[in-house]
Amino acid sequence: MKRYNIAIVGATGMVGRKFLEVLAEKKFPIENLYLFASSRSAGNEIEYQGKKYVVEELTEKSFDRNIDIALFSAGASISKKFSPIAAKKGVIVVDNSSAFRMEKDIPLVVPEVNPDDVEKHNGIIANPNCSTIQSVLPLKALDKKYGIKRVIYSTYQAVSGSGVKGVADLQNGLKGEEPKNYPYPIANNCLPHIDVFLDNGYTKEEIKMIEETRKILGKPELPVTATCVRVPVENSHSVSMNIELEEDFDLNEVFELFNNFEGIILQDDVQNNIYPMPLFASGKNEVFIGRIRKDFSNPNTLNLWCVADNIRKGAATNTVQIAELLIKKGLV
Repeated sequence: MKRYNIAIVGATGMVGRKFLEVLAEKKFPIENLYLFASSRSAGNEIEYQGKKYVVEELTEKSFDRNIDIALFSAGASISKKFSPIAAKKGVIVVDNSSAFRMEKDIPLVVPEVNPDDVEKHNGIIANPNCSTIQSVLPLKALDKKYGIKRVIYSTYQAVSGSGVKGVADLQNGLKGEEPKNYPYPIANNCLPHIDVFLDNGYTKEEIKMIEETRKILGKPELPVTATCVRVPVENSHSVSMNIELEEDFDLNEVFELFNNFEGIILQDDVQNNIYPMPLFASGKNEVFIGRIRKDFSNPNTLNLWCVADNIRKGAATNTVQIAELLIKKGLV
């Protein structure tokens, strides 16, 4: 089996460390592994598969070596600066930030949904927003069969989506301490405020979900709206989805669609209190779907509840899956 030279940018962060965990679980064929981070983290050692690796400071010369794929999760500003440098050196960058998601010539990929888009890359592939990733799997299944007419999202997003600072605010808040990351306490509270507010009244997170859904599904005019809420859950995002379809549907057929769609696990047995929850989605790579029912207030419309680990499927796992896809398609 051919092995590949892999770099991780942001290796000491929450997602960077999860990259390594997922790569190990998937037995990714690595020849040489390079770990990059800021000057503050340079010199630290990280163990991977029984071997210790020294973290290097990320510089403009970091990619002056034979690297096949670089997985980035160090923030949009770092990605904007260093991804083009890496791409010019022949590295394929899979970027987990928001830097390139809506760039016209950069594919935005969820492997179960739009795998062929990776072939359009010019050295950079974008990983979507965490809540978008989990939501487009059921949307793709439904769109292929019935056609999608409109989508309404309401998200319940875990504090790990804000990184270690968000988790600390929840843990410290439960002890009665004041928040340092959020504008209000997140413990015993919900914040209808993720990212910054825009002039139109939406937050940047909500607009991300709207625009990214359209791009991934290849439906630039699809009516989509979203309300994104931070909740006092440590890990795994939940999304309530109201989906209007072009055609009428049979619920049993919808269940069968989801049962047969790669990456989805159906958990919908309400008589036995079986439905998706963050408690059980955390640590898993799949997207969990349940509470599927007809919306009696609108024709051809259904409701569903969608839960996934935002650090895994919403970030690290999807990024690694893109890298696997590049290998499978012979693009690296």
